[in-house]
Amino acid sequence: MPSTTHTRRWPGRGAVLLAGSMVFLLLLPVLLNSLLQATGLRLDTLFPRRSGALAPLFTPTINYWSADIERWSAQYSLDPNLLATIMQIESCGHPTVISSAGAQGLFQVMPFHFEAGESSLDPNTNALRSARFVQFCLDYSGDDLGLTLACYNGGPSVVKRNFHTWAKETQRYYLWAVGIYSDALKGAASSSTLDAWLQAGGARLCDQAARALGL
Repeated sequence: MPSTTHTRRWPGRGAVLLAGSMVFLLLLPVLLNSLLQATGLRLDTLFPRRSGALAPLFTPTINYWSADIERWSAQYSLDPNLLATIMQIESCGHPTVISSAGAQGLFQVMPFHFEAGESSLDPNTNALRSARFVQFCLDYSGDDLGLTLACYNGGPSVVKRNFHTWAKETQRYYLWAVGIYSDALKGAASSSTLDAWLQAGGARLCDQAARALGL
């Protein structure tokens, strides 16, 4: 017969560290937003862009597309680590995934971005329409990379609004994207933000992507 005595269990060291890390990650976008507004600095000033290949921190399903990402980034004059960060969060490299909101393909592009007759799930077409929107967001935000990432998820209106007025989804997206991209710009071999994203549900998306790619 099970005992009715309840013993209070204190969290172990790992649980305490994880809780502290999550609190820091939740506060990170607010701190970054305040810093950038106060100093007028941009993300690329704090973390200068790297040239060349992708940073080694991305998941295997993103590395599967590394040659394509580098080709697309050169073709559309974008940082490959920026495109890789967007692909990481949007699809984890799944080329045919469609969200409940209708976003489609590798970069989860909404249908209204495509022209008549285009295949939204074709990787090259999907990359083209994604790159065009990234370029728009870069121009609209004055080349502010953090706001560009928020714009990609939440639309252009977020660029002119304070962080606390954004939708929760866009706040989370900004948190994940800025953290991952900042680590990629530094050439880090791993990213605690990417690890947190995976633990928060990204791993399921990556498992689906791996199956779709035969990895």
